[in-house]
Amino acid sequence: MNPEQRIIVPLDVPDIASAIALVERLPQVTFWKVGLELFTSTGPSILEILKSRQKQIFLDLKFHDIPNTVAGACQAAARYGVDLLTIHSTTGKDALKAATEAIQTGAAQTSVKPPKLIAITLLTSISARQLAFDLKIPLELPEYALSMALLAQETGLDGAVCSPQEVAQLRQTCGDNFLLVCPGVRPTWADKGDQKRSLTPSQAIQAGADYLVIGRPITSAAEPELAWKRICEELAENSQ
Repeated sequence: MNPEQRIIVPLDVPDIASAIALVERLPQVTFWKVGLELFTSTGPSILEILKSRQKQIFLDLKFHDIPNTVAGACQAAARYGVDLLTIHSTTGKDALKAATEAIQTGAAQTSVKPPKLIAITLLTSISARQLAFDLKIPLELPEYALSMALLAQETGLDGAVCSPQEVAQLRQTCGDNFLLVCPGVRPTWADKGDQKRSLTPSQAIQAGADYLVIGRPITSAAEPELAWKRICEELAENSQ
């Protein structure tokens, strides 16, 4: 996979006009993430626009509900023909199993390829201190993230979302066929913002990430095109 194919850029904008403007400004980007804000604003119309432009789509809605509700949501989302879909591991084993079955049913209803279902292990905005003191989880953060990834793998999911700092351990334990997507990736020249557990793009790839979700360093740059190019060049240099 070429370095630029590993980068997923979030469409973290409030409306469809802003989304289209960003897609047109960055025609080199092949993989876009649609999250809660944009999907709530536009509904599936943004997915149709991206598919009409032959873009890959990461539908990042982070489903978290009872098994029946999660299954219904996954079945509906699978009909859109997106490439990646997220669900929280903390929905539990029953909901994760129901979700894996539901995406197959939904995709078959519209004769599209089922999305890869990947589990959120722990949001990258949460620190080890917050995990312990705010969420009252009595595990060390790497151990907790690994347990959530293993739960996803055991219930038939295709992969997990984790911070770059956990990806090496997850790759070693879960194997090469388990898809690992890393948000919270920040080049050395970019502001970390609210990301608590970050690495550079090259470090994340070397640690075992399949895809990197890189948003604000590109989309909030004065010249997004140059930021995108710079990240791709740095990845290419470090992969040689």
